[in-house]
Amino acid sequence: MDFDLSQHFLIAMPSLVDPIFARTLTFVCDHNDRGAMGVIVNRPLGMPLSTLFEQIGVELHRPDVADLAVCFGGPVQTDRGFVLHTPLGDWQSTLAVSDEMGLTTSKDVLLAVGEGGGPEQLFVTLGYAGWEAGQLENEIAQNAWISVKADPQVIFGLPAEERYEAALGLLGIDMAMLAEDAGHA
Repeated sequence: MDFDLSQHFLIAMPSLVDPIFARTLTFVCDHNDRGAMGVIVNRPLGMPLSTLFEQIGVELHRPDVADLAVCFGGPVQTDRGFVLHTPLGDWQSTLAVSDEMGLTTSKDVLLAVGEGGGPEQLFVTLGYAGWEAGQLENEIAQNAWISVKADPQVIFGLPAEERYEAALGLLGIDMAMLAEDAGHA
C-alpha cells in the first residue's frame, strides 16, 4: 500500500455529488490493504446524545455530553452506534485509532458514560463509511476527496457545522477557493 490515511480527514470536493457524501468531512479510523473505514463527522442527525440514551434505556449522568449531536457516520450499519473517543480506555470492542483514541462499538462505553464516567471526549455516530481495497485510493485519484492529517480538536472541540471549513483551514484553503463555478476576471 502506497499511503495510509488512518487518522486523516477526507474532505469531500465539490465534484463529489453523491448525496451521502456531498460536503462531508470523514475521519479515517483505519486504512490498510484490505480497504478503509471511517466516520462522517459533520452530518448531525438532529438528535442529542441525551435522546440516544433515552432510546437505549440508559440514564445519562454526564451533563457535559448530553447536548452533543449524534451524527450520521456513513451508510454501513446505520442501526449501530460508533463512539469515537479519547482517551483510548479498555472497552470490549474497540479499534485503536491511535495511542490516545479509539472507535468503540460495544455498549459498555455508553454505560460508563451514562454512569458519569467513560472517556473524557466522545463523538457518537450511527453507521460508518467503508471502502473496499483500492476504492478510496481510486476516489482520491479522481479528485473526489482531499485529505489532511486530522486534528482531533476539530471533532471534539467544534460544532458539527464548523468542522468541514475547519478541516479545509488545516490545508490553508478557504471554502470560496473550492467553488466549482468561481468567477474569472
